[in-house]
Amino acid sequence: MKILFNCPLPFALTRGGQQIGIERTQAALQAIGLEVEPVRWWDDKQTGDVIHYFGRMPASQIEMAHQKGVKVVMGEILTATGSRSQLALALQRGFINAANAFLPAAFTARLDWDSYRLADAIIAMTTWEKHLMHYLFGAPTERIVIVPNGIEEFFLQPVSAPRGPWLVCTATITPRKRVLELAQTALRAQTPLWIVGRAYTESDPYAQRFYALVRQYSSLLRCESPAMEDREGLARIYRAARGFVLLSAMESRSLAADEAAACGCPLLLSDLPWARSAFENNARYCPLTSPERTAQHLKKFYDAAPLLRPPSKPPTWADVAHQLKTIYERVLSVSR
Repeated sequence: MKILFNCPLPFALTRGGQQIGIERTQAALQAIGLEVEPVRWWDDKQTGDVIHYFGRMPASQIEMAHQKGVKVVMGEILTATGSRSQLALALQRGFINAANAFLPAAFTARLDWDSYRLADAIIAMTTWEKHLMHYLFGAPTERIVIVPNGIEEFFLQPVSAPRGPWLVCTATITPRKRVLELAQTALRAQTPLWIVGRAYTESDPYAQRFYALVRQYSSLLRCESPAMEDREGLARIYRAARGFVLLSAMESRSLAADEAAACGCPLLLSDLPWARSAFENNARYCPLTSPERTAQHLKKFYDAAPLLRPPSKPPTWADVAHQLKTIYERVLSVSR
């Protein structure tokens, strides 16, 4: 069985959890004996049994893959969609249904809604994503499989030292992650906050405002950007942290939150459906609200963190690899 990985977003243009997830998934699958390689778009001699597409694969390409006898497993991250209100989702669903009924097929084809109907299997990271894939795009529920993030084994090592005073947030310094707003809230609540992350570009005005705040209040705020490869160093940070905080405006399933959970960190997350479907009662939740109210939530979490029950442990990348192997075998055994 040969698996071809494809991703529409070049790693050179961004960095973050998706890149880590794809790289770790490939390594884990290879470790259990599967042949995995990236799609070489320039190589017309490349062969494979399954294309695993990290995104929404164009429907026309899925049809071409089927004509070649290649199965398609698709996993789109519904970050913005999954963070919308129920009213916004109902309006989106109504628009999709109306467009399919009244607009020319040549127009709707560009949106690739049919990809969810054509793919042989669809990966969702949470029960919320599974619901959205069926509710909005009509994906057959029997083809949707929930496969969460995995984590490296060293994140599961027990905490051997007392936790320090710092709350930690691992995130790219960008408005979507609301890192500047979190730092402002930490100052208001007088809770030490350690940001682990970098901006996409250091000259970004939002990032510059954040860095200026860190320099001004270095006793309460710190920011470090360890190399992406230093994953064990990140695990040590989590094991020494008082708790993990991520108050982003939109998210799919945070790899950082899973890794912090593996290290036994209490979690404070934005009160969004992805978080509740992933962690249920194993985390505290904060609504996206005013700085004053957010500071109250943050201070309450900070005071309670040492007494909170650790979250449940997420699966390892090896666990994820075995689950994916089962999915690949299943789609290869079914003729369509």
